[in-house]
Amino acid sequence: MQPRAQGAVGLSVKQTPRGSALQRLRQSGSFRCLFPRPKTTTLEAVLINTAGGITGGDDMRINAAVGANAALTLTSQTAERAYRAQPGEAGRLQTKLNVAAGGHVNWLPQETILFQGCALSRRLDVDLTPDATALLVEPLVFGRLAMGETVTQGRFHDRIVLRRNGAELYRDAMRFDGDMQAQLDRPHVAAGARALVSVIYVAPDADGQLAPLRAMLPAQAGASVIGEDLLLLRILAADAHELRRSLIPILNRLTQGTLPRCWMI
Repeated sequence: MQPRAQGAVGLSVKQTPRGSALQRLRQSGSFRCLFPRPKTTTLEAVLINTAGGITGGDDMRINAAVGANAALTLTSQTAERAYRAQPGEAGRLQTKLNVAAGGHVNWLPQETILFQGCALSRRLDVDLTPDATALLVEPLVFGRLAMGETVTQGRFHDRIVLRRNGAELYRDAMRFDGDMQAQLDRPHVAAGARALVSVIYVAPDADGQLAPLRAMLPAQAGASVIGEDLLLLRILAADAHELRRSLIPILNRLTQGTLPRCWMI
């Protein structure tokens, strides 16, 4: 039995006269969190998986609470990697975000790259009070096309659940089993794309952002306001490079030019 990685990061953020500040931090195992020198009143936290990726049997957890009127940006130092797993095993990555009254969270991890033979179960749960806001991003890459990689065998189960004041506002699920490449090649799935991203924006100006964002989208993409203050955007791309070329200008707009520096490296 090969060693398994476990890691957890739990943090909370409070508002102070000088801006948002760390209130509590607990980290263990293969997960660590760094805090770059602040350039705005939003607290930025960078997640690091010291195990170098996720394979079968790994268990990684993130739990963040944003206090009243505070703001938190959570990102990752680099792309997460889901590696080959042993038969019958799967890695888990679970994230829970809670945002109190007047608070804001940016969930901006870099890409998750799925490798041949991977098995990953991922879940994102976000709970907002009625006047909290959020920007949530989940980029996904199916093998590195520039390296000639394909994913003809693997498992990826993903679920996003967004709640406002306890009531479910949005739910999305994605499931790939077996030959991911063949599934992606289907015209009504991804039409051959090897990278995709979901962007969820919850804020009072969601309606006003719709037209400008649509003007920025490539051909294989769409954006809609699907509920009160709730904008959903999805992009398909040939590879990670093309995905970033479309996504970064959109994130720069929605973060008002404060996209974390690690996204630019």
